[in-house]
Amino acid sequence: MDSPSSPDWAGRLHRVREALDARQLGALVISNGTNISYLTGFAGSAGLLLITPDEARLIVDGRYELAARQGIEAGRVAAVTIGRVEGRYDQALGQTVTWLAPRRVGFEAAHVTVATLGAWQRAASVPEWVPTEHVVERLREVKDAQEISVLRRGGGLISDVAGQLGGFVRSGRTEREVADLIDRAIRAVGFSAPAFDTIVASGPNSARPHARPGDRPLTSGDLVVLDFGGVLDGYCLDLTRMAAVGPISPDAQALFDAVSAAHQAAVESVRPTVETWRVDRAARAVLEARGLGDAFLHSTGHGLGLEVHEAPRVGRADPEAPSVLEAGMVFTIEPGAYLEHVGGVRVEDDVLVTETGAELLTTAPRELIAV
Repeated sequence: MDSPSSPDWAGRLHRVREALDARQLGALVISNGTNISYLTGFAGSAGLLLITPDEARLIVDGRYELAARQGIEAGRVAAVTIGRVEGRYDQALGQTVTWLAPRRVGFEAAHVTVATLGAWQRAASVPEWVPTEHVVERLREVKDAQEISVLRRGGGLISDVAGQLGGFVRSGRTEREVADLIDRAIRAVGFSAPAFDTIVASGPNSARPHARPGDRPLTSGDLVVLDFGGVLDGYCLDLTRMAAVGPISPDAQALFDAVSAAHQAAVESVRPTVETWRVDRAARAVLEARGLGDAFLHSTGHGLGLEVHEAPRVGRADPEAPSVLEAGMVFTIEPGAYLEHVGGVRVEDDVLVTETGAELLTTAPRELIAV
């Protein structure tokens, strides 16, 4: 069966309304731009989405009203009601809430400042304003068929870029020059933009997990971390491969072998109902067994979607934020180990949780790229 070509906005809005009902809310204000885009397809630097049991109202100013209406007509934006902002957004929201008269109005507590909430309360003082946490973000964790289709295509494309790395990494080239070549390839294969600032970290710089490319020339004996991603139809892919410039030390080879084994262990641990911390633990246990526990400086992975870092977090156990894998979740597996006098290694792939385990969306070879 072919995957749907457009997002299931009606289904997503229906699930938000179920969350409203469970929380006994008469309305929910969505102010986070990424969440608005997920629910409606609208993307702009300003806007509010007010969801009630009966309608979804997109509140925008004159800069976006025509684009939103044309998007609805063309099927690029969900069939929502458009509300025009004539003055300030708080006043427009207050007028709408007052007219609809819900008794309890939810808002995204993580995305609304105290000052903004105060303005909303002054503009519409009658309802009770109720903080909510992660209503839309929890929906975004499990991808639907259309999202999975995009991420599968993206995984293939970013793997195509990885297949070119052997031609980009050269002794004497600077980190910045290699990063520029990767960024050009990302666009050339069909991504709209890099998903984040590309990381090329060589030699001693590779021991810093988030080093930025600079003017250091690649030198014989270097380990080189190559971490890059692309945005396809709004969705982010993320991949890391390792290169070696000429012969490397036995310690550097052992570091790569250990991280590769940790990566494999983490992938093999993925399946529905598994707590996310157990995936992290699978990778961490391999590195600890090889005396590299203290060299693993970050979590094993993070969710992917409309943002390059989103839920679920695949890290150490957190009793205050438990998370369990479900079929349809997409996240990175990227164990790493970093030793100041040896260098750093990270191997990263994007995985989809299936009913039986993990599907690797990124399929580029994981072997050390020798140049």
